[in-house]
Amino acid sequence: MTSSASIKKALTAAAALVTAAALAPPATAAAATLYVAPGGKDSAAGTQADPTTLPAALGRITAGGTISLRGGTYSYTQTVTIAPANSGTSGARKTLSAYPGETPVLNFSAMKEDPANRGLALNGSYWRVTGIVVERAGDNGIFVGGSNNVVERVVTRFNRDSGLQISRIASSTPKDQWPSNNLVVSSESHDNADSDGEDADGFAAKLTAGPGNVFRYDVSHHNIDDGWDLYTKTDTGPIGPVTVEDSLAYANGTLSNGTVNKNGDRNGYKLGGDKIAVDHVVRRDIAYRNGHHGFTYNSNPGTITVSDNVGIDNAERNFSFDTGTSVFRNDTSCRFAGGGSNDKTVGSVDGSDQFWTGKNGSRCPAYAGTMKWSFAADGRLVVTFG
Repeated sequence: MTSSASIKKALTAAAALVTAAALAPPATAAAATLYVAPGGKDSAAGTQADPTTLPAALGRITAGGTISLRGGTYSYTQTVTIAPANSGTSGARKTLSAYPGETPVLNFSAMKEDPANRGLALNGSYWRVTGIVVERAGDNGIFVGGSNNVVERVVTRFNRDSGLQISRIASSTPKDQWPSNNLVVSSESHDNADSDGEDADGFAAKLTAGPGNVFRYDVSHHNIDDGWDLYTKTDTGPIGPVTVEDSLAYANGTLSNGTVNKNGDRNGYKLGGDKIAVDHVVRRDIAYRNGHHGFTYNSNPGTITVSDNVGIDNAERNFSFDTGTSVFRNDTSCRFAGGGSNDKTVGSVDGSDQFWTGKNGSRCPAYAGTMKWSFAADGRLVVTFG
């Protein structure tokens, strides 16, 4: 078993998941707080002693204000929508936050599986959503159609499409209004599964997402399809470049209860589609024991920046890039459990990379043993092996 000291040294040298990058900026303007509780009433004042409901609070919150959700389960039969007109400003975000030390769970289990049955639809802009759990929606758990939002320390689970997805609000939304500059940080998405077994990813920015969307310090695991899906299609053309950094994808393609659907793609990070070039950035990420590839270009012929990533024991390739002009630097590929195939990395590769060609490189001993992960107090993702 590798010692904790050597693990720490190796992870630091490889620029793995713990970095000094700053987390999202906080809301910058102080304003009134409205309190919400599972037993609240629409007509209530919204104080701690007289809490209101979430839909009522959304209709009353002003720029710079906070909606504080007390712990417990909130059961809904319809989508909870933050409308485009219900937006904060660059200097005064609106905030939807868990009450300190408590866990509010937005439960949509009464919904049927249907593309219209999302859980929380964040279609406004300049919001910060933090500390909540969204589960069992009939489609996406959290759908982000607005721009310049921060989604932080949330959990999306057991939803019937991707746990959190960034895409346009409607087919009539013009391309210059596709959701852009959203940050998803220190969040977890797991056990999302649709009945066909081929659409429910952990996180997705796909089909109709604008530029500047970032995933940081996030964990996607045990989803029926992919950990991350950045799919593009011919009908709508390229999405904006997405950055996925300091994150972890593991065991995607198999639910926590052991369910596997043969229709699922089961990749850790799926980075394209329909041979459309998009120059994504994928750095300091780990793909661990996913059901197909760890990192795959998925026919994206663009110049993807692939740096300081680690692929371990993914079922097929750890890195799968058959064509394109991607740039690979300081990536590591390891196998301990047997099986799998040699990596394929068409593009710019140099001596800083250690890809799998039948044997482990010098950096691989640092990644042997049991993988464990946690979020540090400041929200950074910490991954250890041993």
